[in-house]
Amino acid sequence: MRKLTIFVMCFACAILSAQNMTDVLRYSTENLQGTARYQAMGGAFGALGGDLSALNNNPAGSAVFNHGLFTVSGSSYYRENTGTYGNTTLETTFHDLDINQVGGVMVFNNDSDVSDWNRISLAFNYDLIQNFENQTEVSGNTVQGIDNYFSAFAQGLPLGNILLQDGEFLENAYQDIGAQQGFADQQAFLGYFGGVLDPAAVEDNNTVYNANALYNSVDQDFLRNTSGYNARYTLNMATQYRKRVSLGVSLNFHNVLYNQTDFFRETGYATDSPIQTTTFDNSLRTEGAGFSANLGVIAQLNDVVRIGASYQSPTWYRLEDTFAQRINSDLADTDIQFIDFDIVNVYDRYTIKTPSKLTASLAFVFGKNGLLSADYGYQDMSQARLRPENDSNFAQVNSDISSQLAAVSSLRVGGEYRIERFSLRGGYRFEQSPYEDGVTVGDLTGISGGLGFDFGGSRLDLAVNRTEQEMALQLFDVGVTNPATIDRINTNVTLGYTFNF
Repeated sequence: MRKLTIFVMCFACAILSAQNMTDVLRYSTENLQGTARYQAMGGAFGALGGDLSALNNNPAGSAVFNHGLFTVSGSSYYRENTGTYGNTTLETTFHDLDINQVGGVMVFNNDSDVSDWNRISLAFNYDLIQNFENQTEVSGNTVQGIDNYFSAFAQGLPLGNILLQDGEFLENAYQDIGAQQGFADQQAFLGYFGGVLDPAAVEDNNTVYNANALYNSVDQDFLRNTSGYNARYTLNMATQYRKRVSLGVSLNFHNVLYNQTDFFRETGYATDSPIQTTTFDNSLRTEGAGFSANLGVIAQLNDVVRIGASYQSPTWYRLEDTFAQRINSDLADTDIQFIDFDIVNVYDRYTIKTPSKLTASLAFVFGKNGLLSADYGYQDMSQARLRPENDSNFAQVNSDISSQLAAVSSLRVGGEYRIERFSLRGGYRFEQSPYEDGVTVGDLTGISGGLGFDFGGSRLDLAVNRTEQEMALQLFDVGVTNPATIDRINTNVTLGYTFNF
């Protein structure tokens, strides 16, 4: 009986196309998450501290706490993705709920006159720095058909390299070609047995392929579903000197899960085209872990002015990808159904090193009446790297990163005004595009607001945080490269509860 589920081990094979600059940026950037108070003030806490999510900005912030506390926060995520492709615009919405922050701090005060070090604090915090739950759909007419994708891999490849051996099942050939010859030959194999391409001559040494799709333009529908998270667990220690200077260090442990499934359908061929419909779906799963460290200082210059500075080390992610595909068309081999998402390509582990980040902060605290705060961050995205760097595929991606990515400046501004037990908050956020062209991914802007109520021994906070960013989305890395324009609007509503001990 024929087996329908096959697990494919592709050791030392060519790296799949998902490992590129998009992959690197996915783990090099952070969404504004954290406690409700932190989000409401735009995340501008580098010189303030006194909030568990502020440890992400400056680890010295835990020494600002006067007493121990525990905070838990939950968020409602609402995504709006408006995609324009081939003069057609589609809007996709997506909603998700999650616990995005849990943490606590213990504060040990030294009231003696023996030492100038008057406080030590120990903190633990969990932050969901990226929630990957999303859905994007585009549909439109283009002159770049999916045959261009398969042709890019097939041209110049001998036909004998992708033919079945005597008695070999089609799905086994897909497995063996991927493991022994690599991703490119595997895609050419799919194009041939999927009916999209035919050889110019049925000879083993043939290296020319013709498309079975005839068209002036085609209609394409593309749906991308993503899910998963990038979660950070922070262990923090900070101390305060003479109630004026706070020093802190954090160790951060990341846990990553990312799922991406693309559904592609192409129609609208010429009436005399041998094929009239092609579908081609791809599924990527990434799992792994990462590590980083933070150092920071906060200085209280007087009763009003505070300044802060922090260094965030690179994050080293150790990741593993699994990848599955399926294809069909009017001319596909009858056994193409056996190449489905059940057949999984497993790739060697690899490392992503994200760039380090520097942050400078300034805050004005007006007693119990309120405060104003601003953070400036600098991160050079061109320093991100895929490793091992001696891998030829990674060497090309790293070269592209150096030439196409740029340094990113970010600005966060926040304020809080207190009316007895009530607090009113607002914030603004801006981040430059990580690309030199400023188009592939555009600048990000965000506004936020919220309020809080202090019960005395506990506090309830609410925040609304909205960001907008425009980006170009290529449906495939090669062949079908006319990008869709995606306008992404993310709105988070976060409710947090804090109690003191």
